[in-house]
Amino acid sequence: MQETRRTNAERTRATRTALVTAARELFVDPGYAEASTPQIAAAAHVTRGALYHHYADKRDLFRAVVEAEAEAVAREIEARTSPVGSVHEAAAASAARTAPRASDAPAPRSRHAPDAPDARGMLVEGARAYLDAMSVPGRTRLLLVDAPAVLGAAEADALDARHARRTLRAGLAAAIDTTPDDAAPDDEARTGRARDGGSHPAERDRPTTPRVGDDVAHEDRLDALTLLLSAAFDRAALALDGGAPPHPVRAAVTELVDRVCAPRTTR
Repeated sequence: MQETRRTNAERTRATRTALVTAARELFVDPGYAEASTPQIAAAAHVTRGALYHHYADKRDLFRAVVEAEAEAVAREIEARTSPVGSVHEAAAASAARTAPRASDAPAPRSRHAPDAPDARGMLVEGARAYLDAMSVPGRTRLLLVDAPAVLGAAEADALDARHARRTLRAGLAAAIDTTPDDAAPDDEARTGRARDGGSHPAERDRPTTPRVGDDVAHEDRLDALTLLLSAAFDRAALALDGGAPPHPVRAAVTELVDRVCAPRTTR
């Protein structure tokens, strides 16, 4: 009995995989509107009854296709940004082997964001991984054009939030320097002000300008940055899919990430 259950589960997975694979190809060419369920069933070598047994209708099957595409994008990003065996660690190790050693003492690290440079590098790598993953033929159309049209904007947005945008938010959370050096006085200055009975006279007289975003909670700021940066990455993917020169677009994405993750200053 147990062996039968395993066989049935395997058959279910095989049928679903065949349907999703066939549907993906037809949703890309000739397209979602033109693809019919009889065509999909024939391409998957199953009956229409089997198709409707596993999926309620063509829209439900499309949902499974774009979910699989979004999962593939997230997997690619996570594989490229994993700390274990990452390209950044490999590059660092290679540099350490070849660079002259001026001292055995470790390099000084920022007390505010010790891992920020590596985290920013990982975020850049994640952005590149996203663009590479979206370059798979048909994927940009499925996820960024057809998904909002077929499933609706809300469901397409929720799909993105579960996958690529989730990885972006995690990368941003690690990369953003929330306590920049220019916002924190060093120990010597703090000690001097305490000895003088408070802030220095010149500092007391100097007008203070609040930094942009000081009144926004960190989590809210992170959510908003994630949303806007995700939209920028999507627009870059659409531009590349439309034939834009790759180098300027990718360079702009890297610069955008670097600027977003730069320490905040008074503006």
